[in-house]
Amino acid sequence: MRLDKYLAQVGLGTRSEVKIILKKGRVSVGGECVKDGRFQVDKNATTVMCDGKTVTYQAYYYYLLNKPQGVVSATKDNVFKTVVELLNKEDLRADIFPVGRLDKNTEGLLILTNDGALGHDLTQPKKHVEKEYFAHIDGEVTKDIIAQFAQGLTLKNGEKVKPGELFVEKTYPAQTQSGWMSEIRIIIHEGKFHQVKRMFEAVGMYVLYLKRTRMGNLSLDDQLEVGKYRVLSADEIERLKK
Repeated sequence: MRLDKYLAQVGLGTRSEVKIILKKGRVSVGGECVKDGRFQVDKNATTVMCDGKTVTYQAYYYYLLNKPQGVVSATKDNVFKTVVELLNKEDLRADIFPVGRLDKNTEGLLILTNDGALGHDLTQPKKHVEKEYFAHIDGEVTKDIIAQFAQGLTLKNGEKVKPGELFVEKTYPAQTQSGWMSEIRIIIHEGKFHQVKRMFEAVGMYVLYLKRTRMGNLSLDDQLEVGKYRVLSADEIERLKK
């Protein structure tokens, strides 16, 4: 592998930034200073150092983020802060992206990675990857509404969605427009735009708070505070790939 590509892939910067680092003589390979980005290195055997510190090659990175409200699921945005900007400087890489999207005001589980194949598999409609959410609903979610979700709904724009599994945790009087609040869990097998909110709008109800708690067989870490992230374990990555 070319040295400049190696350095870019380990997160030292873009190709342009890496060229500057090399030009300044900050990189050594096998103990010798190398300034030529075309220099070939064995990514699994060669000892590469930058500023005296060993640079270890890692092809893919996987993070579990507990996304906060007000942050967009994107790599770039001209108005709002993005989820990749929540990563520490040492973890932020140019090729990291969010797997799927959570609405700006939706919290919860979001995977950040540079593994394009995994991202594709988890978001492909034909894969039917389950997504589970917890929500506060304005109104009383009845057995009839649960049955409608189980049959599959037609959204207000005429678009049909696959059946969803709806569970009511509790319902109680509240200072909402309807005077009632329902706390629910819902499992869906698609990832349409604003899907959960639009499903409830189709039955005349509104989502007041929404949090994704599971994607596939990966659940949100209860110990992970909102706005924080951690590296996925090898076991979690393997289970996601299955």
